[in-house]
Amino acid sequence: MNKNFAFIILVIFMFSACNTVPVTGRKQLSLISNDEIFPMSFQSYQSVLDSSKLATDQSQVNMVKTVGKSIQKAVEEFMAEKGMSDELKGYKWEFNVIDEDIVNAWCMPGGKVVFYTGILPICQNETGVAVVMGHEVAHAIANHGGERMSQGMVQQLGFSALSVAIAEKPAATQQIYETAYGVTTNVGGMLPFSRLHESEADKMGLIFMAMAGYDPREAPEFWKRMSEQSGGGAPPEFMSTHPAHETRIQQLNEAIPEALKYYQQSN
Repeated sequence: MNKNFAFIILVIFMFSACNTVPVTGRKQLSLISNDEIFPMSFQSYQSVLDSSKLATDQSQVNMVKTVGKSIQKAVEEFMAEKGMSDELKGYKWEFNVIDEDIVNAWCMPGGKVVFYTGILPICQNETGVAVVMGHEVAHAIANHGGERMSQGMVQQLGFSALSVAIAEKPAATQQIYETAYGVTTNVGGMLPFSRLHESEADKMGLIFMAMAGYDPREAPEFWKRMSEQSGGGAPPEFMSTHPAHETRIQQLNEAIPEALKYYQQSN
C-alpha cells in the first residue's frame, strides 16, 4: 500500500468516525464506541460510590433523584424526536448524592450522576438542581468524554497506527479512559472539560431542563450564585474551566428564547 493510498484510507476512516452533537449540530471525533466506554464508566462510578459516604438526608437525596428522573425522561423524549434514541442504548441511569462539602457534580458516560452536598445550598431548590443536572447530563449526551478519549488516542497512538489499534481494541484504551476522565474521590469528580464543551453543555442543559418543566430563565441566576461563591478568590472546581462569568450569562441569555419554546410546551 503506497503512502498516498494509505492517507486516503485514513481520511475516509477519520471522516466516518465523526458524530454530530445533539442540539448544537457540531461535528466531533468519535473513535470509541459506548460498548467500550460504558463498562469502564460503570466500574469507575461504583468505585467512587464504594469509597465515599452517601448522603443520608432523604430530602436532599429525593430532590436530586426526582430531578434526575425528570431530566432523564426529557432527554429520552428529545432523542426520540430527533431519531437518535439508539445513542442512548446501554444507558443505566443512576443518581446519587455524596455527603462531602465539595461544590461539584458530574455525569459519567451511560447516565451515572453524582451530586456533592456542597453544591446543594447554591442550587437552593429543584430548579437549581435541574440547571446543574441538565448541564452535567448534557456532557454525557454530547459524548464529550468520548471525544476527549478519541483525541487522546490520536495523540498517543498517532495516525499511522490508529486504525489498527482501534480494530484490535488495545489495552491502552483503559489508560486513555483514565487520562480522559481522571475519576477520583479526592478531587471531587472528573477532570474538567474544555470551555467549548462547557458552553455546549450549557445550551443543551437549558433545553433538557426546559423539557423537564423547569424554567430555563433560572439558569443565569444559579450561575450568578455560583460566581458569588468564589468570593473573588479561586473558583469552585465546578467552574474551573467554565467560560468567564459575563460570557456565560450572555450565552445563556442568548439561548433562553429557544429553551422557552420547550418550556412552554412542557406546561
